[in-house]
Amino acid sequence: MKFFSKILSFALFSSFLSDVHGADFQVNEDSIEESKNNSQEWLSHGRTYDEQRFSELNQVNTENIDRLGIEWFADLDSNRGHEATPIVSDGVMFSTGAWSVVYAHNALNGELLWKFDPKVPKEKAYFVCCDVVNRGVAIWEGKIFVGTLDGRLIALNAQTGAVIWEKMTVNDSKPYSITGAPRIIKDKVIIGNGGADFGVRGYVSAYNTDDGEMAWRFYTVPGNPDEGFENSAMEMASKTWKGAKWWEYGGGGTVWDSMAYDPDLDLLYIGTGNASPWNYKIRSPGGGDNLFVSSIVALRPETGEYVWHYQTTPGDNWDYTATQHIILADITIKGEERKVLMQAPKNGFFYVIDRTNGELLSAEKYVQATWASHIDLETGRPVKTELADYDEAEKLIFPGALGGHNWMPMSYNPKTGLVYIPAQELYMPMKKDDNYEYDAKGWNTAGDLTVMAPPKNLLQLMLLARSIRGRLSAWDPVKQKEVWKQYLTLPWNGGVLSTDGNLVFQGTSDGELVAYDAKSGEKKWSEDLKNGIVAAPITYSIDGRQYVTVVVGYGGVFALQAGLPPKNSGGPINGRIVTFALDGDLKLPNRPRNIEMPKPPAPIDDLTSIARGEDLYHWECHMCHGAGAVGGGVLADLRYMSGETHENFNAITLGGLYAEKGMVGFASRLSEQDAKDIHAYLIQRANETYLFETLNNSMN
Repeated sequence: MKFFSKILSFALFSSFLSDVHGADFQVNEDSIEESKNNSQEWLSHGRTYDEQRFSELNQVNTENIDRLGIEWFADLDSNRGHEATPIVSDGVMFSTGAWSVVYAHNALNGELLWKFDPKVPKEKAYFVCCDVVNRGVAIWEGKIFVGTLDGRLIALNAQTGAVIWEKMTVNDSKPYSITGAPRIIKDKVIIGNGGADFGVRGYVSAYNTDDGEMAWRFYTVPGNPDEGFENSAMEMASKTWKGAKWWEYGGGGTVWDSMAYDPDLDLLYIGTGNASPWNYKIRSPGGGDNLFVSSIVALRPETGEYVWHYQTTPGDNWDYTATQHIILADITIKGEERKVLMQAPKNGFFYVIDRTNGELLSAEKYVQATWASHIDLETGRPVKTELADYDEAEKLIFPGALGGHNWMPMSYNPKTGLVYIPAQELYMPMKKDDNYEYDAKGWNTAGDLTVMAPPKNLLQLMLLARSIRGRLSAWDPVKQKEVWKQYLTLPWNGGVLSTDGNLVFQGTSDGELVAYDAKSGEKKWSEDLKNGIVAAPITYSIDGRQYVTVVVGYGGVFALQAGLPPKNSGGPINGRIVTFALDGDLKLPNRPRNIEMPKPPAPIDDLTSIARGEDLYHWECHMCHGAGAVGGGVLADLRYMSGETHENFNAITLGGLYAEKGMVGFASRLSEQDAKDIHAYLIQRANETYLFETLNNSMN
């Protein structure tokens, strides 16, 4: 029977090849709108403009999910984070990998049709807060659009991958970046950018799809008042920044991820990021809400005209971005059908907002949040607690800067009425940097990063590790309560897909793709994909057969900074696109074995040097190599350095020996003594780890 199935598949593939070569990929607003009632393809980032990430497909369901298996997989070119949501049109899957590389695969069997590498300079990695990731492409009238890590917007021929036009969207002398997926509305491709942590001014721009000419730009924070304001919205916003030359700090408010669109209201909704620097009393000591940071803003997509805003975190002091996934839906509240916008931003509150006018309808905690007791529904403002202020002393803030929910997409299932949130329970120690000075080429948190060093006490360390975890939360947006939850070993798990098969799919940082019963939360199925998953799955159908796809590849800010490797990470593994169907029977290669730790150099007998090195490491290095020098399974774990690396430490750290890999030289920031002290700290951490592993192996 399986033989005849393979014959049939080959025949379908042969027919498909001729179709692909003749495909024109003429996706437009009408076809994206029609896809609401036709789930065969996945034509926009959130499948439809409302970004619900729900599919009517139900061939795969709770009754037959045990038959789901791997139909095909395709290896990608990098072990860095993979966050893309693929687009599927005319039997072709378009996706991205690390470094903004674009791939076109046959959606039936995974054959690579073309690849486009924008050749992002590797040194750009230094000016990116959260890994060299990309969240996907957009498709429109025969073109594929991608934003690149170094700030370009590129239009490609969907059939061949050839460049049609290319535009630089940022001032490339400043540390801007693009990691988000473009959206396209009315022949305009809309893209934001990142860089708020490095001190840039946020904005969102629209470009004509035909020729790449900029149609409009909306700044999210005001610039220098002496130079005038771009529009009345910026003049209004300027009155909420007080007591300092905020424009010299950049301001932040970058639009680095979420957008949604309502065609009936003709409103584009954008989520804005944190302020720059993070610390409120440094950037705006005179008070004020600092619009439009950490806000949802409604704009006219043809002109960029401001319509309304709602600020989730006025005077943001904790990196509580509102760039998290925005979902549009029509739901009944108190007997009245309301057009709502829903978001679970970093700050720990789930918001239901009237999307016609920005009125707050409800807001409740979806995770522990100690910085505020509640949201005042009359004012729409959070009521802060005494634990929110970290100016005078270090505070443990819940949620931490990585949020109760980060960029990973949610899903809304209109059949169950539930929003499925990839939530996480994380805190962060925060302390003001009393010696802060603006750094045009570095991080601008105005926080003391030395507090990120893990505790020395083993018991405290164990308690810390046990206090953080992930959670898939099924949330009722009407009752504002959790209906069911599934706890996960670690935070930083993948985005969510829900289907009419009564299924919810999510990948985990441990490397499993899991399917749950959408109503009850019962775990129905899982598959070990051999590498951590942070991207969101999609589903599509070709010739009556349903497929489920997820891009696999661990990475992102938690993987780099947290100092907690995923279980069974097995070291760096290149990303993959993995596609499932009923009765798929392929198996993935096994994980590589964990490397054996080389014996480190003898410990340095200079406690002052080690202590100083620890502080310097957490100022300059932990953002990529992990708190406590514990690698997250993506970049090199510096405790495991080889003898050759130890010998070349200064050449790497100061001289940029590995610049082609993204490890730039730090000679402009570190002295030779600084490098010596950091090396001393790393040698100490290596010896501590070597002793522990030796003892552990001897006991096993």
